[in-house]
Amino acid sequence: MTKKPVLMVRGKGIRIDLKEELDSNRTYVLNFGQCVRDNNEGNPYTGLRYVFSTGDYIDSMIMSGYTANAQTGDSASNVFIYFYEALSDSVEIHDGYDSTIFLHKPQNVARSFPNGIFIAENLKPVPYRIYALEDKNSNMQYEPGVDKIGFLDSIYNPADMPSFDMWYDTSRKYMVADPQIMINMFMDTPFKRHNLTTKSRPARNKLIFEFLAPYPQIDTIRFDGIEPSEIITEYATPRHDTIIYWLDVPADRLPDTLKGRIVYQKHDSVGQLYTHGEDLKMYYRTPPQPKQKQTKDDKEEVEKNPFKVKVTADKILIPEKDILFSFDYPLRHVDSNSILLEKITEERASVAQEATTKVTEVKVDFKQDTLYTRDWRLKADWKPDEKYKLTIPAGVFENIMGEKNDTLQTEFSIDTPDKYSTIILNITGKTPESKYIIELVNEQNKRPIKELKDVSTGTYTIQYIPAGDVMIKITEDLNGNGKWDEGSLIERRQSERIEFFINDDGKNYITAKENWELTFDIDMNKIFTPVNFEYIQQKMLRLEEARRQRIAEELLEKEKEKQQSQHNH
Repeated sequence: MTKKPVLMVRGKGIRIDLKEELDSNRTYVLNFGQCVRDNNEGNPYTGLRYVFSTGDYIDSMIMSGYTANAQTGDSASNVFIYFYEALSDSVEIHDGYDSTIFLHKPQNVARSFPNGIFIAENLKPVPYRIYALEDKNSNMQYEPGVDKIGFLDSIYNPADMPSFDMWYDTSRKYMVADPQIMINMFMDTPFKRHNLTTKSRPARNKLIFEFLAPYPQIDTIRFDGIEPSEIITEYATPRHDTIIYWLDVPADRLPDTLKGRIVYQKHDSVGQLYTHGEDLKMYYRTPPQPKQKQTKDDKEEVEKNPFKVKVTADKILIPEKDILFSFDYPLRHVDSNSILLEKITEERASVAQEATTKVTEVKVDFKQDTLYTRDWRLKADWKPDEKYKLTIPAGVFENIMGEKNDTLQTEFSIDTPDKYSTIILNITGKTPESKYIIELVNEQNKRPIKELKDVSTGTYTIQYIPAGDVMIKITEDLNGNGKWDEGSLIERRQSERIEFFINDDGKNYITAKENWELTFDIDMNKIFTPVNFEYIQQKMLRLEEARRQRIAEELLEKEKEKQQSQHNH
C-alpha cells in the first residue's frame, strides 16, 4: 500500500486503520512478522498473518524459495521478495533495461527467514517476475550501492511449479520449506556522474584528485613548469576514482601555488559525456615548525634519516612468496645490482667434526609492482629448508624527494614443504575456451589461502597449503578478466556464478594434512549444473548437514569444557 496502515493496541486486541481505499476483487494480507510478542517472556508470534479479500475468493497459491549471497554462497536473511504480475503493465523492461523495481510497487511481498528460506503465500495462478531486495534503510525502496539486489531471469507461475514440503522447524521456531527457486543477491554499482569532486595537495610534490565515478577518462593534465615525464601517476583505489600525481622534481622548483589544467570527460545534467576543461590552482604551505630549545636527544632525533620503507617478510618464508617493499614516495633511482642476497649453508664432513659455514651469492629479481607504483617485489630462486641473508647497502634506493635509504639487513629461512599439503586438480572445462578462477579458502571464515587465475582444461598443482579444512571455491570467469564480476539489475545481468567443489563424501571441504598430496578430478559441467529444483534441494541438504555438524561440534566442545572444569574442581 502507498499509505502504511496505523496499528493501535486496545486491551488484548489490535486495531488496524487502513489509510487508503481498497481495490475490488483483490486479496490483502496483513503480515505482522515478529512484532507481536507475549506479555510474559516476550516470545514472538512468528508468521502471524491476517488475510482478507474484497472479492469472492482469496488468492491461495504458494511458492517457496531461497535467497543467498552470490559471492559467498551463504544464506541471505530477512530479504524482501517482490512479485510482479508479468501480465500487467507494471513490468518495465525495454531494450534489455529493467526499471520495474524503481517505478512500481509489487503485487505481493514475502520475506526470507534467517536461514534464507522464504514462503510466499496468497499468490495468483499467474506468471510473476520475481526480485529480492535487502532494504538496509527499511524504506521499502531499492538504493543501488546500499541494498543488495537479486532477480530471476525467467517468469514463474506458482501453478506450474513442482510440489514441495513445508514443516515447522522446532529448533528455529518457524516454518521452513523445500525451496522451488533460488535468488542470488549482489551489490549493484550505482550510477554516478563523472565529475572531479576534490583536489588537494597534502605535500609539496603530491597532488590528489578524487572523482565521483570510477575509471574517469582523463584526456590531458599538465602543470606549469613540469614536464610530462616528471609526472608519476598512481591509482590509489582499484576503481581508479582516486588518482595521485607525484611530481618528480626538486622541491625548490615547486611554487607554493602550482597552476595547471585538466581536461576530462564529464557528465552533463542528462547523463551525456562531454569534454570538460578546468584550470587548476594547487596550494601548499610548509607547516611552521615550533621553536624549541634543542637538547642532545632532540638533535639526534632531527638528524634521523627521513627515508621510509616498509618490508613485508616473515622470518620463515615459503618458496612461492616474494619480499614486498612499500615506499612512502615513488622511487627515482634503484641500484638493484647492489642488492646482496646470500644463502648460508652449514656443512659437516662427519658427525664428529664441527660445522663449517658456506656462503653462496644468489641472483635476485627486484621489480616494481604492476598495480601499485610505490610497491616493489624481491624474487629469488628460494630453496626449501635453507637460510638466507639479505643486505641492501645505503643509497640503493632514492625517492623523488631526493632521500636515500640507510643500510638494510635481515636474515630469514625458507620453510620445508613437509609441513604443508599439496593439492593436484585435474580440470575439465565446459569448453576448451572456458576460463575459471580457483581459490582455496579457509573452511571456517572463507578467507583466501591460494588463488589461481586463467584456469582452463588441464592439470594444476597447488603447493604449500597449511594443514586444516579448506574449500575449493570456483568462479566461472565468463569474460576472462581474472576477477569475479557482480551483476547489474538495470542491464539484467547476473553475477558470475560461484560454486564450491563437493568431494566424493558429499562434503564441501577437504582436510589438508602435513606432507599429504591430494588429487581431485573437477568436471565443470558437473560443478555448474543448471539451477533447478533438484540442484536447490541438494544444496539445502548440504547446508543443513553442515549446520547440524557445527551444532554437534559446539555441543561436544561444551561437554569437554564441562568435564575439564569438573576435573579441575
